[in-house]
Amino acid sequence: MSATAVATRSRLRVPGWLAPAGIAVLFAAGHLVFQGTGTLPHDNDAPQFLAITDLREWVDDNKNASPVFLYFINYIRLFVGAVFVAFQSVLHALGWPGLIGLMAGVGWLAGGRRIGLLGAAGFATFGVLGVWESSVDTLALVGTAVLLSLLIGLPLGVWAGRSPRLRRALNPVLDIMQIMPTFAYLAPMVLFFQIGAPAGAIATMIYSIPPAIRITALAIEQVSPVAVEASASLGATSWQTLRKVHLPLARSTMTLAVNQTIMMALSMVVIANLISAPGLGSDIIRGLSRQNVGIMLPAGLAIVVMAVVLDRTTMAAARRRAHQSAGRWRWPAAAGLVVGGVALTYALPPAFPGQWVLAMGGPVNDAVRWAEVNWYDTTEAIKNVTSEALLNPLQSLLTSAPWWLVAAAVLLLAWWSSGPRPALTALGCLLAIALLGLWEHSMVTLTMVVVAVLAVLVIGLVLGVAAARSARYSAVQRPLLDAAQTMPSFVYLLPALALFGPTKFTAIFASVIYAAPPVIRLVEQGIRAVPHTVVEAALSAGSTPGQLLRKVQLPMARQAILLAANQGIVLTLAMVVLGALVGGGALGYDVVSGFSQRTDFGMGFAAGVAIVLLGIMLDRITQGADRRSSPHRRKSV
Repeated sequence: MSATAVATRSRLRVPGWLAPAGIAVLFAAGHLVFQGTGTLPHDNDAPQFLAITDLREWVDDNKNASPVFLYFINYIRLFVGAVFVAFQSVLHALGWPGLIGLMAGVGWLAGGRRIGLLGAAGFATFGVLGVWESSVDTLALVGTAVLLSLLIGLPLGVWAGRSPRLRRALNPVLDIMQIMPTFAYLAPMVLFFQIGAPAGAIATMIYSIPPAIRITALAIEQVSPVAVEASASLGATSWQTLRKVHLPLARSTMTLAVNQTIMMALSMVVIANLISAPGLGSDIIRGLSRQNVGIMLPAGLAIVVMAVVLDRTTMAAARRRAHQSAGRWRWPAAAGLVVGGVALTYALPPAFPGQWVLAMGGPVNDAVRWAEVNWYDTTEAIKNVTSEALLNPLQSLLTSAPWWLVAAAVLLLAWWSSGPRPALTALGCLLAIALLGLWEHSMVTLTMVVVAVLAVLVIGLVLGVAAARSARYSAVQRPLLDAAQTMPSFVYLLPALALFGPTKFTAIFASVIYAAPPVIRLVEQGIRAVPHTVVEAALSAGSTPGQLLRKVQLPMARQAILLAANQGIVLTLAMVVLGALVGGGALGYDVVSGFSQRTDFGMGFAAGVAIVLLGIMLDRITQGADRRSSPHRRKSV
C-alpha cells in the first residue's frame, strides 16, 4: 500500500515542463534524421492559386449576369457607397471651421470643457499637419463602418445578451473574426465588392463588429436580475422591460461598445487603402513603398490624434451617462460652438490656411538619416544578433523539417496544453495550410511570430511585474500604455522602419512594440490579483522578494500570464503579417502581391486563408493552457 502511494506521489511530481521538453527532443531527433526530406517548397504557379485566380475572373465576367450579384451584392455595394458619399459630402461641406466647431461641441456635451478643447485642438491638428482632406475622408470611412457595425451589432448583442443559445452559437464565429488578422478581410472584399470605398467600408465594418456584439451582450447579461424580475412582476412586457430596464441600466457599458468599435475601425481603415479605400492610408502606404518616413509621419500622427480624440470623447460620454445627464446648461454652449464654426466656414477660405501648415517632411527625413548614420552600429548589432542567433536558425529548422514532423509536434504540443479537440483542430489547420501550397511561407511567418512572442513575453513579464510591485512605477507606465493601445497598428511601422530599414527584423520589432502593452497590463493585473493574505503569509515565513515572486505570485498568476501569452500571439501574428510592407515577406507579402497584381490574386487569397488558419492553430495551442491544472494545485493521493 505504501509503495503504491509513493509511486503515485512520484508521478504527480513530474515537472510540468517535461512534456514540452520531450516533444522538443523528439522533434530535434526527427529533424536530424529526416532533414531535407518531405519539405513543401513554395510555388508561385501552384494549381490551387491559378484556380482561385480563374474563379475571380469568372466572378468578374459574370457579375452583370448572376442574380446573386444583380439583386443582392451589387445593391449592398451601392448602399454602402451611398452612405459613405453622404458622410463625405456632409463633412466636407462643413469646412474646416465647421468640423472643428462640431467636434468641440460634441466633446463639450460628452465631457465638458476639457474634452471640447481636446476635440477642437485635435481636429485642427489635421490641418496643421497638412492632411486635412485625407483626414476627412478617413473620418467619413470610419463613420460609415461604425454606423453599419452598430446598426447590426447592437441589436444582435442585445438579442445574444437575452438568449444564451444565440450567444453560444455566435461565440465561435466571433472568436474566428477576432483571431483573423486584418489582411485576411481584404481578399473576399475584392472578390465580391471590387475595390474602392464600399469594399473598404464593408471590410472595416466586419472587422469592427465583434466588440459591438460581445460588449453589448455582456452589458445586457449583467443587468441586475432583481430589476428584471421587478419589472416582470409589475406586468411589463418583454419589450417594455428591454426599453425601460435593460437598455437604461446597460447604457454605460454599451457606450464602451461604441468606443471599441470606433477603435477597431480606425485600425482597419488604413489597411483598407490596399483595396483603394480613400483617406490617410494612401500617404502611409506611399511612404512605406518609398521608405520615406517624412511622407508617412503626418498621416500617422493624424491617425493617432483622431484615435485619441474619438476615444476620449466616447469614454467621457460613457462615464457621464453612468452618473448624470449632460445638463441643460451644456447644450447652449455646445450649440454655440457648432453654429460659430459653421458660420466661420462661410467667412473664411474653404482650404485650410497654408501658412498654418507645418512642413515636417524635410526635417523628419533629415532626422531619420541622422539616426541611421549615428545609430547604425547599435541597430545593426541588435538586428544581426537576433537574426543570426534566433531568427535564421529557427526559420531554417522549420522550413527544412519534414512537414509531417512539424505536424506531429504541433499535435502533441496542442494535446498537452489544451486537450484532444483543440489539438485535432490545430492539426487540421496545419494540414489545410499544406494543401493550400503555402507551407514554406507559413513556416517563415510562424518563425517571426515565435521570435516576436518570446520578446513580447520577456518584456511583458519584466514590466508587468515591476508595475505590479511598484505603485509609483505603475502610475508612470499607465498613461504610456493607454497611448500605445490607442494607436492603430500601422503607426508602429514608422519607428521600426526608421531604425532598422526594410527587413524581417523590422516587422518583428514593430510586432513587439504593438503587442507588448496588453501583455504588460495582463501580467500586472495577474500579479496584483494574488490575495494579500497569501503574500503576507509568504513574507511572514521569511520569503525574500525573489522567492515571493517565483514561488507565490507567478504560480498564482499563471492563468493571467497564459492569457497574456495567447493575446500576444494573436496580436503579434496580425502585426507580423502587416510587416510585409516593411520587408517582412512570407504570407504578408503574398497578400499584398495578390492585391497589387491581378495575376497573383489566387496566391494572395490563399495566403489570407493561411493566415487565418495559422492564427486559429496558435490560438488552439494556447487557449486551453490556463485550464490545465497547476502542479501547485494538484492533490496527492
